[in-house]
Amino acid sequence: MTFSEEIKQYALSLGFDACGICRATDSGEEERYMRWLAENGHAGMTYMARNIDKRLDPRLLVEGARSVISVALNYYPHERLPDEVPQFAYYAYGKDYHDIVREKLGRLFEFVKSRYAGVSGRYFSDSAPVLERFWAAQAGLGFIGKNTLLIIPGKGSYFFLGELIIDMELEYDSPITRNCGKCRRCLDACPTGAIERPHYLNANKCISYQTIENRDEISPGIVPLLSNNVYGCDICQKVCPWNRYARPHTTPEFMPSDEFLSLDLKKLIDMDEEDYRRIFHKSAVKRAKFSGLKRNVIAISKTPDK
Repeated sequence: MTFSEEIKQYALSLGFDACGICRATDSGEEERYMRWLAENGHAGMTYMARNIDKRLDPRLLVEGARSVISVALNYYPHERLPDEVPQFAYYAYGKDYHDIVREKLGRLFEFVKSRYAGVSGRYFSDSAPVLERFWAAQAGLGFIGKNTLLIIPGKGSYFFLGELIIDMELEYDSPITRNCGKCRRCLDACPTGAIERPHYLNANKCISYQTIENRDEISPGIVPLLSNNVYGCDICQKVCPWNRYARPHTTPEFMPSDEFLSLDLKKLIDMDEEDYRRIFHKSAVKRAKFSGLKRNVIAISKTPDK
């Protein structure tokens, strides 16, 4: 068994659902990425326009980088909020994924170092300028769908991604050849038309951006189209045929509390900051802050079906 195979086996033993490895090199994505920025596809996410050189080439992010080990961790829920109550994106049901994925990556890195003491590197999960979906695709985990998300054949797209980038040569995987074919369900289902064309998402129109990353008022043209989404949006994933293969996760930390599952519009309207801190303790929902969540609640309470 090669060391690359041992790494993958150990990653699976930590609870990751997929692991692949590719060479750390220039991504070749500069033209596409710079065009997206020039067209303001990143909206108010100014951090996307910083450290562009490192984002495009992990060798500039991690000194001596030779290999990118990509992992995926399932978050598809066992139990979901009822359709009639305000919706939170599935990824935010449990504890903050940043902490969970990084903890597992830290253990994976310790395994690598236990075998090769001189190895150095860094690990990330949505916490550094890394083209996560690109490297996951290069490592053969799946392919990037028309909705811009990584799709793992036979498993779907409800996965957190993470990377361990090290200064060691390994055996590498190859990208897979699967793709979305002629399907365009995600483009047709997006209520705001945020997926303007295959593989291109305009964050200005995206419900996830508007309800999470946006620090200002939600765009007036988006408010009537929120579709009961109070934090994030899973519409383009819910309609994706590949997600018929989605199965509930096996990570205890991602299980939602009973109090979270009992949330309805009235409870969200009445929620004060103390309630917010208790219910969303160690949750990714903190990204929007209490003020942002209340803004979203007010917005969906004004939509026609409320």
